[in-house]
Amino acid sequence: MARAIWSGVITFGLVTVPVGLYTATEDHTVHFHQLQRGTSDRIRNRRVNERTGDEVGTDDIVKGFPVGEGEYVVVEPDELDEIAPGRSQTIDISDFVDLEAIEPVYFDRTYYVAPRGKEYSKVYELLRAALAEGNKAGIATFVMRNKQYLTALRAEDKVLVLQTLHWADEVRDPGTELPELPSGGSGSGKELRMALQLVDALSGDWQPERYHDTYQEKVRELVKAKAEGQEVAVAEAPPEATNVIDLMQVLEGSLEAARSGRGGKETAERNTGSAQRKPARTAADAKTTKPRSRKEAPPKKSGTASAPSRGREGRSELRKLSKAELYQRAADQDVAGRSKMSREELVDALAGSGRRRKKSAA
Repeated sequence: MARAIWSGVITFGLVTVPVGLYTATEDHTVHFHQLQRGTSDRIRNRRVNERTGDEVGTDDIVKGFPVGEGEYVVVEPDELDEIAPGRSQTIDISDFVDLEAIEPVYFDRTYYVAPRGKEYSKVYELLRAALAEGNKAGIATFVMRNKQYLTALRAEDKVLVLQTLHWADEVRDPGTELPELPSGGSGSGKELRMALQLVDALSGDWQPERYHDTYQEKVRELVKAKAEGQEVAVAEAPPEATNVIDLMQVLEGSLEAARSGRGGKETAERNTGSAQRKPARTAADAKTTKPRSRKEAPPKKSGTASAPSRGREGRSELRKLSKAELYQRAADQDVAGRSKMSREELVDALAGSGRRRKKSAA
């Protein structure tokens, strides 16, 4: 059973619950020792005086902050201890914010929080349920190992999770840090609609167990093969960047492959680099290819007699469409603000648009 790496209390308002903090993740990276080539001699790091080359003991090392060329402000270890915030035993929640309002770039490390005793479970569960029901995160600071952390306390199924956050001045501005960013002019039109359909076709539930660290697996295979005197196949080179001229062909090929359940790589490659016609489907293809479902049907143009966005009776039909198809209809009907709408908001907007058209026609 895991041991708590920190213990204290969580407070919100006048409510207090004793808790322990537990590491939520573990590292599975393959670690190597450093050896001198051609030998089994370990390489060790030593602290040496760069001027004399002599090794220096830990007790003789102080910290220096550079203030000029060759000049330092020297700080002793005990001086840092005197100004450190100390060992705080309180996670004092000062604010509750919408969990979705915290940008992912702020999240750092994750810890599980558990009550320190069955007698505290009721108050613990009360806080967890309140955070879950309101989709909120409790913002707090606390001290662990002589370091102060900004944290977000949030609810998962049956457990509270504490996530340390980066301070605001630690998060870089991409607009000033990155050399190239798109202007935003290409995020519209037929290519965007095709990309939305591709995203929708490849969408599914979040299942983390489906994903594996294949690089670490390859490292272990390499070590095992070398120990047994075998060779390991070299990994394939990364694919070339998509040419803007071929973008629509790549999107069409990817969408076709995604809808047929084959994966997009082979079909996308088949459709890039040339303007050749797609090969005709064979009888075998027709037998193995899944029939199109209603969800995958191409979007109909607005204004046709069969368009299902004609008032209240069309709402159930609209809900059978994918978000990409709903977005296409919203674009055809020039629905304002459609790019920021959720799937249900698109349904409401399209149903309302149909009623308005019917009333104006009357």
